[in-house]
Order: sequence, then structure tokens, then C-alpha cells
Amino acid sequence: MARGKAVLLPAMLKFGAGGLALLSLLDASSIPVPMDLVLAGFVWANRGSFWLYVLAASAGSALGGLVPYALGRAGGELFLLRRMDRDRVERIRRRFEKQEFFAVMVPSMLPPPTPWKLFVFAAGVFEMRAVPFVLAVFAGRVVRWTTLSLLVLRFGPGAVGLVGEAIHRHGLLLAAVLAVLVVALGLWAWRRRKDSGAL
Repeated sequence: MARGKAVLLPAMLKFGAGGLALLSLLDASSIPVPMDLVLAGFVWANRGSFWLYVLAASAGSALGGLVPYALGRAGGELFLLRRMDRDRVERIRRRFEKQEFFAVMVPSMLPPPTPWKLFVFAAGVFEMRAVPFVLAVFAGRVVRWTTLSLLVLRFGPGAVGLVGEAIHRHGLLLAAVLAVLVVALGLWAWRRRKDSGAL
């Protein structure tokens, strides 16, 4: 696999945004690719087109995520139960029942070592509809990679390391901020739905 990636990465890079989308699709579906580093290289080499790279990588990731999603949809609850205890599976299920969109979007915003494929697989297990799933992954990736691109434009490619170090040192703080953000978005969506129902 390492040899394959050594050949694959340079080949895909020659195709610009299209190659980046394909790499992101492979990363999300099957073959791990250091997408943050690859995207940072693209952005630094062609700074004026960073938005195109963000959209291409996000679209590739959203489409590639349909592979583990489909595996979960095909009957993956037994697989989850083999990998974790029933209480944790039920907690994930409740998260999807309350706010399935944010249950996928928030992990899609976070860099490794977030177990992103676990949440994508769980989205299939708990029968999240495909279109909201793709939109949630796409939205989360756009947030993640727009933030990374802006940091690269400001600090250079070394921003990837800065982000990783910040998460390592301040992981709990970042998780708390994201939790507050998710709650705020959930309350906003609930209030909007309630107001529209009252009309």
C-alpha cells in the first residue's frame, strides 16, 4: 500500500483540483491519505485558488464517505457491537436520533485522530438519509479545510503542524467550544422549526 501511495499521490497531483477530489474520495472511502498536508501544499502553491481546492476536497470526501456509510446501512450494527459495548452504541444512536446532521458534521470538521469513519459508518447503521449525510460531511469538511487554508495563507504550510499541536494541547477546550456551538445550532434549528410550525 505504501508503494501504491508513493505512485498514486504524484499522479493525482498533476490533475489539480480534480486530482485532489479523487485523493479525498480515496481517503474517505478506503486508502488513508494525509489530506491536510496535501491540501496545504495545493493552497500554498496556488493561493488564489484555495477556495476551489477546499470545495474539491470536500466534495470528494462527501462522496467517498458513502462507501463506509453504505457498509453500515447494509447491516453494520452487529459490527459496532463487536467493537464497542452496547451502552456506547446506544449513546451514538441517541445522538443521531436528536441531531443526526450535526452528529456527522462535527466529526467531519475535526482533524485526526477523530474517529471520523466510525461516525460515518454509524450514520449508515442508524439509517440517516443519504442526501443529508452527504451535505453534513461536505459542510463539515468545508469548515475544516477553509480554516486550514486560511491558516496556511497566513503562516505557510507549517500551519498543519500548528493545528495538530494546538489540538494536542487544548483538545478539551476545543471539544468544549464545539459542544457549545453544536448546542447553539441545535437550539437555533429547534426554535426555527417551532416558529415555522406556529405559522
